[in-house]
Amino acid sequence: MEGADEYSKYRSPLVSRYASKEMAYNFSDRKKFTTWRKLWIYLAKAEKALGLPITDAQILEMESRAEDIDFAMAAEEERKLRHDVMAHVHTFASCCPAAAPIIHLGATSCYVGDNTDLIMLRDGFDILLPKLARVVDRLANFAEKYADLPTLGFTHYQPAQLTTVGKRACLWLQDLAMDMRNLQRARDDLRFRGVKGTTGTQASFLQLFQGDHDKVEELDRMVTEMAGFKKAYLVTGQTYSRKVDVDCLSNLASLGATVHKICTDIRLLANLKEIEEPFEKEQIGSSAMPYKRNPMRSERCCSLARHLVALMADPLQTASVQWLERTLDDSANRRISLPESFLTADIILSTLQNITEGLVVYPKVIERHIRHELPFMATENIIMAMVKAGGNRQDCHEKIRVLSQEAAAVVKQEGGDNDLLARVQRDPYFAPILGQLDALLDPKTFIGRAPQQVSRFLSEEVRPLLEPYKAKMDVKIELEL
Repeated sequence: MEGADEYSKYRSPLVSRYASKEMAYNFSDRKKFTTWRKLWIYLAKAEKALGLPITDAQILEMESRAEDIDFAMAAEEERKLRHDVMAHVHTFASCCPAAAPIIHLGATSCYVGDNTDLIMLRDGFDILLPKLARVVDRLANFAEKYADLPTLGFTHYQPAQLTTVGKRACLWLQDLAMDMRNLQRARDDLRFRGVKGTTGTQASFLQLFQGDHDKVEELDRMVTEMAGFKKAYLVTGQTYSRKVDVDCLSNLASLGATVHKICTDIRLLANLKEIEEPFEKEQIGSSAMPYKRNPMRSERCCSLARHLVALMADPLQTASVQWLERTLDDSANRRISLPESFLTADIILSTLQNITEGLVVYPKVIERHIRHELPFMATENIIMAMVKAGGNRQDCHEKIRVLSQEAAAVVKQEGGDNDLLARVQRDPYFAPILGQLDALLDPKTFIGRAPQQVSRFLSEEVRPLLEPYKAKMDVKIELEL
């Protein structure tokens, strides 16, 4: 029974089924509790440097045992003490007897708890940003390749004026570029909670340093620097403001909305057979219908993106109920909402990278759809050509209206092809422009400045965003299905 034990309890599919190893590790117990120990070491080093009676031997002892965590002992201590931080203080002290008296000196639980959370948030963004950059890169290459391939535009999911496949991809890219800027800004705005004491007043540290305010400020600055942050929040309660969590998770939720829109578009285009996501040689689309090629990856992205968007409610509500200097009803919620947001975003980006590395375009299908609708869209061009040839606009408009209605009836009531062009060619009224019809119906004359827009957008707004990530661009995604 022991061997089967992991299958006898719930496992989050975010970790067991989907997430990358680096993001799963970022929110793991091992990362969390080794970071706690590092923070206790930073605190001891700074306190020693500022004159407290702490020895090199005590610090060396702590450093030598920083990775050596007895998780069973910590769990037993927590069962007894009902306090996770003190359980780990005791566990660390048990393997560092010389340093035991000075571990956690002057600190409150949030010194390790909140500062570790901020480190995990920062490191989580550092995992996500290169992945997002790779998705942007793959889509930018796709947009460039198909910048001038005409395709039907759709408004209300009804055929509209032509655009190009590449221009449509730029609509996706513009949203992703906004997400990239938002994630980078949220990451760069993160500060350290630092060394602030029980209610954020630094009273315990002022006592330790016998009223020396300068030393208390220097302690805060030194620990902040050791943890790799440029700044600490100048004011905190017992915790850093939970608005910080709102800021981080709102940007991830916004990314979720972007990905949901992109993958919904791909699903719609897959139904039209214009574009498909990658499909493995032996992949089965349906257990009952062997011919099916379902857009499973895009569906997964949409499914997880909904969860990512829904998680946004948690930090908003948590921030709104933090009474005075803090209340502990944030804790259990944040244990779930913070890791799940980053894990979900991580999975979505890995999946989307896989999709964008293998998108398949079917130009002949796209062309057939254009041919089916273009005669209706070309009516204004035909009218203008007739006027230039000496015709009357109102007469021409009425002729085209009647022929268009007849052609629409063939399409909608008889299920036939759009024969408007043949009707125009048979009508003697249009004889003056018959030689121009092919040119008037060339799809490339209906796409406006789409190719030029793609080129300018990629060069001015997309490629510069990718510059900092050049060294991380070559990573390919082999999707675990």
